[in-house]
Amino acid sequence: MTDASTQTDTRTERGATWLSGAGLRPTRQRVALAGLLVGDGRDRHVTAESLFEAAGKSGEKVSLATVYNTLRAFCDAGLLREITVDGSKSYFDTNMTDHPHFYWEDDNRLSDAPAEQLEIARVPDAPEGAEIASVDVVIRLRRS
Repeated sequence: MTDASTQTDTRTERGATWLSGAGLRPTRQRVALAGLLVGDGRDRHVTAESLFEAAGKSGEKVSLATVYNTLRAFCDAGLLREITVDGSKSYFDTNMTDHPHFYWEDDNRLSDAPAEQLEIARVPDAPEGAEIASVDVVIRLRRS
């Protein structure tokens, strides 16, 4: 087997394992997208568009609508966290631990910020009949 073929097999295997751990049916497209997300064992932040582009470069035939639907399914299964910036731009994070993010305005990129440096003293009480599901911290950066 070639190195590229071995690398593809490893990505596919990791993607399939990631899906099965969440009880998701491992369709060909889900496994392919999961492999792109977690196949190298590293956490990443993607947009639907960047994942669609990566899929195309890898030779995977998948529509942008399928990418959106698959990312939604991964979020619903607890595999990804959606981080919304500007109320319209969504990034999907494979790192499910609680941590803040830097949003780099100059190149529209999201990256992890050091969680150990963040201190939140208090969070407002949720209104009656509601509970806080999560707190997302996005720190916007601009190159000086």
